[in-house]
Amino acid sequence: MIYIIKFLYSFVLPPGLFLVLLFGIVVWLWRSQFNVAMVLLAITVLLYISSISIVSNFLIGSLERQYPQPTIAELQGDVIVVLGAGASKGTPDIDGTGNMYGSAGNRLITAARLHRITGLPILFSGGQVFSDSGNEADIAKRQLLGMGVEESKLMVENRSLNTAQNANNTAVILKEKGLSHPILVTSGFHLPRSVMQFKRVGLTVQPFPTDYWVSQPSSMYFSKFYPSASAMSSTATAIKEYLGMLAVKIKN
Repeated sequence: MIYIIKFLYSFVLPPGLFLVLLFGIVVWLWRSQFNVAMVLLAITVLLYISSISIVSNFLIGSLERQYPQPTIAELQGDVIVVLGAGASKGTPDIDGTGNMYGSAGNRLITAARLHRITGLPILFSGGQVFSDSGNEADIAKRQLLGMGVEESKLMVENRSLNTAQNANNTAVILKEKGLSHPILVTSGFHLPRSVMQFKRVGLTVQPFPTDYWVSQPSSMYFSKFYPSASAMSSTATAIKEYLGMLAVKIKN
């Protein structure tokens, strides 16, 4: 019964609702305006493909698998560099206001755990992207201090608005501090583009992926063909990463 309910929900809520409406218009126009109906059908199919998890998982998974997570014994670096992924402003937290969004929080937790094991300093990179978003690095510093990381082991870069600026601004700080072998912590899907950006500024990083979105190994089942907003969002995220990687290659 629960799977029937999930199936029905997938076509009552967006984007499934829009798929139903578009397909209804296609049927309505089929005889009177065939060419228009075919164009709408193509758009409907494209919308459907972009909104199912079997496609989004493939796209995100293809990014996440590019860099395997190293074991603790394989770690070779003198600093842990963490990239932000968004934060809220003014939201209540245990010891202040402002919270990291999901992916940023996962990256932060991974960095704190690596620091506890290795004793390496942490540099968190990320600024305030929008007027109503939080300053990521400032929030991260407060939360890392709350997790027991010593202030002397923390560095913040709180001006970056994108991955390219993360790389540029981080490179400046690391050079000032005499550090040159960063362990780069970010989401698995974000790592390929991040590595490319850091390479552009002359930094060879040891990739440490976290915040995985796709299970390994992945299974096939019928609900992965249901349309959902989360799958569409993941598809958009993957496409953004591939376009970003293409842009870096063009600049090079």
